[in-house]
Amino acid sequence: MLKAGVLGAGHLGKIHLRLLQESTEYDLIGFHDINEDYGKEIEKEFGYTYFKNIDELIKAVDVVDVVTPTMSHFEAGKKAITAGKHLFIEKPITNTVEEADQLVALAKEYGVKGQVGHVERFNPAFSAVSSKIENPMFIEAHRLAEFNPRGTDVPVVLDLMIHDIDAILSVVKSKVKKISASGVSVISETPDIANARIEFENGCVANLTASRISLKNMRKSRFFQRDAYISVDYLEKKCEVVKMKDAPKEAGDFDMILQNAEGIKKQIYFDNPTVSPNNAILDELNSFADAIRNNTTPVVSLEQGTEALKVAKQVINAFNE
Repeated sequence: MLKAGVLGAGHLGKIHLRLLQESTEYDLIGFHDINEDYGKEIEKEFGYTYFKNIDELIKAVDVVDVVTPTMSHFEAGKKAITAGKHLFIEKPITNTVEEADQLVALAKEYGVKGQVGHVERFNPAFSAVSSKIENPMFIEAHRLAEFNPRGTDVPVVLDLMIHDIDAILSVVKSKVKKISASGVSVISETPDIANARIEFENGCVANLTASRISLKNMRKSRFFQRDAYISVDYLEKKCEVVKMKDAPKEAGDFDMILQNAEGIKKQIYFDNPTVSPNNAILDELNSFADAIRNNTTPVVSLEQGTEALKVAKQVINAFNE
C-alpha cells in the first residue's frame, strides 16, 4: 500500500481523507492544515493524525494529496515533488500557467508521477461513452450551479467550466485555433456567468456555458459527430447515444426512418451503454495508485491539467477582448 498524506482539510479535503482511509490502495498516514486549531478538531472528531509541520508529513508519505485553495497549489506541489513524492493535486492544477509548467518540469526532473483532480473524467456517465466519442464536430456544454460562497475566490471558468474544458480536450484530438468568450460578475468580484466558444484546427466547435448563480443545478454536455449524437448528464449520471445507419430496404413497423431532400433514408437507433455506479473521487485516487504501481501515465496527467488551465486562462483573457 502507498503511504498517503493530505494537505488541506476543508470540505473536499475531508472527503479525500475519508476515501483514502477506505481505499485498499493507500495507507492514510495523516494530514496537514494551515489552521492548527481546526486541524486538531478534525483529528479529534475523525481520528486522522494531524501533522502541525507540513514537511514532516511529506517526509512520512509516498503520495501527497493537495486539496488546498488554488492559490497555494504551486507551493504545496513543489514541496511534494522536490521531496521526491508522487503528487495528486486538485483542479485547477495551479493559479497560473507558468506555475503549472514549472510543476510539470519538476516532476520530470525528480522522476515522480502527478495527477490532476479533474473528477468528471471518472464520472460513470462520461466513462461509459467516452470511447464512443469519435471526431466530434460540435459540442455544447452547460454547467450551472446554485450559489455557494465556496469557490468564489476564482472566476467561474476556473471553478466550474474547467471541468468541461478538460473533458472536451480529452476527446477532441486537435489543437485550439480560436477562443471567444464573455463573462459577467453578478455577486463576486470575478465573473459568475461565462460563455465561451472554442474553435479547433480540425473544424470542431465547442460552446460552453457556466454559471454559479443559477436557480437549479445542471451538468450536461452534448457531442455531435458524423452519424451520431451523444449526450452526457454528469449530475444524473445518465448518457444517451443516438446513431444513424443506412435504412434497410424493408423497414420494420417500429424502425425510426428519416429521409432527406435527396431521398436518402437513414435509420435512427439507440446504442446506450450501461452506466456502472461508482465513487468518482475514489476511482481517480485509486487510478493514480495504479499508475504509480504499474509505471503508466496517469489518466489526467500534469500535462493535461496544464492544457486545461491554459485554455481556461485564454477564456478569461477573452473576456476583455
